[in-house]
Formats: sequence, C-alpha cells, structure tokens
Amino acid sequence: MKALRTPIALAIAAVMGVAALPTQAQDLSNLMVRARAVNLNFADKSDAVPNVIPADGITVNSKTIPEVDLTWFFSPNVSAELILTYPQKQTVSVAGLGAIGTFKHLPPTLTLQYRPFPGAAVQPYIGAGINLTYTMNVNMKALGKPVTLDAYSVGPALQAGLDIPIDKKWSFNIDVKKIYIRSDVYLDGARISTAKLDPWAVGAGFGYRF
Repeated sequence: MKALRTPIALAIAAVMGVAALPTQAQDLSNLMVRARAVNLNFADKSDAVPNVIPADGITVNSKTIPEVDLTWFFSPNVSAELILTYPQKQTVSVAGLGAIGTFKHLPPTLTLQYRPFPGAAVQPYIGAGINLTYTMNVNMKALGKPVTLDAYSVGPALQAGLDIPIDKKWSFNIDVKKIYIRSDVYLDGARISTAKLDPWAVGAGFGYRF
C-alpha cells in the first residue's frame, strides 16, 4: 500500500498544482505597463531632386528615446499594445548642404499581439498594427527658402519581442518594431521629394502587470 500511496500522492499534488495555475493568472489584472529605452534608426530613403539632391540624400539622425507602453490582455495569448512617448526632436541633413534644421514628431503606435507560449519561462510574441505620426515645430531652411513636411503620416507597424518574467508581476522585455513613416518634402511650398523614414525601433525595458 505504501508503494501505491507515494505515486498517488504525487499525482494528486501535480493535479492540484496545475489546477492552481489559472487561479494565479486570474490574480493579475489585464493591464501591463512597460518603460523602455528605444533606439530609432531611420531608413533615410528619399527621391532625388534633379541636379540638386541625389537619391537618399535627405537623412534624419538616429537617437535613443524613452517610451512608455500600455498592454491590455484580452486572453493569455492575445493582447493590444499602445506605445507612447513625448514629441521627439530630430535633425535633418541634406547631401551637399549639411544640417538644414529640425522638426519634432509624436509617433503613437497601436499593435495587436499574439503570444504562443504565455506561460513559458521566455514568452515571445509577434504583433502588427498602425502608426500615426504627427509632425510639428518644423524649423528648416535650404537654399535660403523654408522647408516643410506633411502634418502627419499614417502607416503600418510590425513587431516582434519577448518577455522574460522576473516574478509574478515584473518582467524584462526586448522589443523590435518596423514602423512605416512617410512625408512629402516641400521647398518654399513646392513639393520636391518624398522621404521614407521607416525607422527600426529596437527597445529594452521592464514591465509591470497589475
């Protein structure tokens, strides 16, 4: 009988442990908040301006920015993430002319994510969504004339990343996004080129699930 009791007791303990997992998940809210440091690396693709600027001659500086995101879990596998920051100042340079000035942009992005292994020690996810970038405080000049940009850009965003749980609520996060941002470029009101900024956004930070 003792030989039987041990495996039976282990089986009961295992079943009870598995049964406790959903209860632990239910103890957490649907909301996760993260803080990340994100490096923006722009694609810097642009149309040539004949006899003035070569193709891809308009560039925007790369920089690392702070970011906060809110993630809402609809289920252990499906979530939505809203990425937020404050307006970021960028410097624009033109081949042959050097730096021509600055602009600010605010790029909120919303993605829908899928997590194939929500209970694993390392939890990867993929996502796709939409980016809306507002452009403001444009202060640029070239050849003595004002340079302006479109007021906003709407484009897709693709995402992949992973969460590494530290404890029940805290996790370490690594995230990579490709964000599609485009703007026409105007010299003294006349369109001269289209800039395809399309940055890679590579970030790392910590998340807290309430």
